[in-house]
This record gives sequence, C-alpha cells and structure tokens, in this order.
Amino acid sequence: MTEIRLHNTATRAKERLVPLDPTHVRMYVCGPTVYDRAHMGNARAAVSFDVLFRLLRHVYPRVTYVRNITDVDDKINAEALRRRKAGAPGTLEELIQQRSDETTRWYLEDMAALGTLEPTHQPRATQYIAQMIAMSEALIERGHAYAAEGHVLFRVRSYAEYGKLSGRSVDDMIAGARVEVAPYKEDPMDFVLWKPSDEGLPGWDSPWGKGRPGWHIECSAMAGELLGDAFDIHGGGNDLIFPHHENEIAQSRCMGHGFAQIWLHNEMLQVEGKKMSKSLGNFFTVRDLLDKGIPGEVIRFVLMSTHYRKPMDWTEEKVRDAEATLRRWHDIATEPGEVPASVLGALADDLNAPGAIAALHGLARERDGAGLRAGLDLLGLRTLEPVQTGVSADQARLIEELLEARALARKAKDFGRADALRDGFVAAGVLVKDTANGAEWEGGPEFDPTKLEALR
Repeated sequence: MTEIRLHNTATRAKERLVPLDPTHVRMYVCGPTVYDRAHMGNARAAVSFDVLFRLLRHVYPRVTYVRNITDVDDKINAEALRRRKAGAPGTLEELIQQRSDETTRWYLEDMAALGTLEPTHQPRATQYIAQMIAMSEALIERGHAYAAEGHVLFRVRSYAEYGKLSGRSVDDMIAGARVEVAPYKEDPMDFVLWKPSDEGLPGWDSPWGKGRPGWHIECSAMAGELLGDAFDIHGGGNDLIFPHHENEIAQSRCMGHGFAQIWLHNEMLQVEGKKMSKSLGNFFTVRDLLDKGIPGEVIRFVLMSTHYRKPMDWTEEKVRDAEATLRRWHDIATEPGEVPASVLGALADDLNAPGAIAALHGLARERDGAGLRAGLDLLGLRTLEPVQTGVSADQARLIEELLEARALARKAKDFGRADALRDGFVAAGVLVKDTANGAEWEGGPEFDPTKLEALR
C-alpha cells in the first residue's frame, strides 16, 4: 500500500498517515460560511482537500469526508433583514433559510465547476443544534464551561494544552489578540459556546434561554456526530488555526474525545503579488472567473500549481499557461492505464500537486497517453479540447523531437544548432515557452508544417 505522509500542524513535522481504522480513513474539513459567493480563498481550500480526498480514495478501501456548511451567521441574518426591509415576503426565519439555501447552492455549483467531488457528508450547522446544546451542557457539568447572562462560555484556562496548535501561550494571546472584553466573562480569553438571540433574530430554545451557538462548537459537534470521538485528519485554511481550531481542540478534548490526529492547513492566496481584498479592487469570486469564460479546469490547475502550504499568487500569465498546457495534454491523452508512480509518489509526499504536475509534463513529453490520462484523472483534471491549429499528431511528434534536439544541443553547448531550432520554430509559427518543467508549445495562427521538415 502507498505510504502517505502529511505535514501535521500540531507537531510541525511531516508524519506518516496511520488511520485509526486501517480500512477506513475519516477526514473533517471546515467548509464555507454561506453568506455570499465563494471567493478564490474558498476555492483553494476546496481544491486542496479534494486532491487529498481523491488520493485517499485511491489508496484506501473506504474514506469518509465531512465538509460542513455554516448557515448560522450574522452576515446571513443581515442580508435577510435587508430583504425584509425591502419588502420581500416571508418571515425573517424563512428569508434566512432562503438566503442560506441560495448561497449553499451557489457554492456547490461553483466547486463542481472546479472538478471537486462531493464530500461524503455536508452537514449544515442548523441541523445539529441539539448536539451543540448537549455538548455545552456536558462541558458545564465537567467544569470546563459556565453559564452567564444567557451565554455559555468555555474556560480556556481549564485546558492546560490550550495554545499548543498555534504555538502561543494564553497570556501571549491576550496581549496580541483582539478578544471581547465582557462583564460576564471570568477571563478575557474565554470563548462563547452559546449566546442569546436578540428579539427578532433567529434562535433556538435552550436551558439558557433562546439563543444560537457560537462558531467553534458547531464543528466539534458535527465532527463528533459524523466521525466519532476520534478521527484521522482535520483540515482548513491557516487563518483558522487560531482561534477556531485551537478552540475546537480545547472543547473536544475536554469532552474526553481524542479528536483529530493530523491537522492540515492550506496557505492563503494573493493576486498579482498582492493580498486579495475589495479595497484594492482585486477581489473576485469563482463565478466571476467562470463568467469571464475561464474554464473551471484551468482554475483548478492554477490552484494546484503551488504547493498547498505555500502562499499562492494568482496571475493572468498562469491562467494562459494552464489553458495551453491542458489543451496540449488533451491531444496526447488516451484511455487511462495505471496511475504512474511518479504522479502517485508526488501526491503521497504531503500532497505535492506541483510535483505531480511536473510528472505529467514528463509523461506528455514521452507521449505516454495512458499514464498521462490516469494521472489527470487522479488529479481531477479532465483536459480541455485542443485549440484547432492544424497540428496533426505526426507534426506534434516532430515538434517534440525537435524540442528534444534543441535541449541536447544546449546541453552540448552547440548554441548554433540550438539558435537555429529556436528561429525555425518562430518561422514555422510554433510558439515555444521554456518553463521549469521543460519546453511547452502550441501551434500559432500562422503555423506552417513545411518549415518544420527543414529543421530535421
């Protein structure tokens, strides 16, 4: 069986995945808060963990993947209130339900366009309120939480290992974090498990009055209900390490649960070297890109081209290169064979998708259509239809041979031959780009196959 190694945020080291049940891997990933369209940060997380899901399914007989949907949120409430004031029919609860249903559908449609598989379970927070209340009650009974003025708060200092995931002490967190100072708190770092609902806002009956859950307990309750007290992998964006995942660990471990064994976190996304933000005018959603005509597969390829634990820069050049590459691969790929070891080995080494893509480039250069197809399938890349440039299969093979000849000439320092081939490609209308993964090409609008023959 293929050995999978993953970087565990909790230990800051790459570890071998050893499932608690050798025949069944269980994974929980924090999903979207469905108040609006999915942005590219949402997409990067979804694609990263979809790659992991595909790898796990390839290696293990059974995989359960849970990705939650947070549909209890002040932004959802605010949009419902806006619609009610604008005259929309229905109660506030109905308008909230309509908004969360709408945005959940958008999210699922957009992620499907990127080639992501549906998780095994996609629980909505509103479906698990009873479990959240029960967990809050149990934490109070164990002395790890307390009720105050309609709130239930977790005693952070009752959990000795609080801060281990993020590598900070409680006192350091207080000094550097934005924490809510409230008179009903015993300690500024204590966080909310349950809070009261104002009149007119949605809420559920509880031992502490009408209210709604805090964000952190939602994931602990849903993960415990669907995956059990202990499971293998918990994932999400690195912006969730503190406080969300730190708080999940604290409340779950104080319930006596083993909770997650390995923690995975993907890095953030930039646009043309800058942080994506509405104020900079470089904020866009997945739907924005799809509506511009960028295929979902191209978006997926660009997202996968940077290792999930490294900051990723979205650029127009990467989009162009990705589309050209996928169209070339479509012309080479055949019926799939076995997944090549080079592709599988890269993915098994901490989800090294860029390494797997480099392996695909090698398979394309070797004209291994069966291996290329199998690798593309594993990565969730279906390959795009080729651009009709009039390049036949025989001409494509000649171009690959000439590129190999150019590479050998460069290696032998025969720069005259290398330059002649370069100039010959230009004259023949073949657009060549040298990349870290080797030369990539496409037939231009002025492609002239007769000029290729003279380059042999």
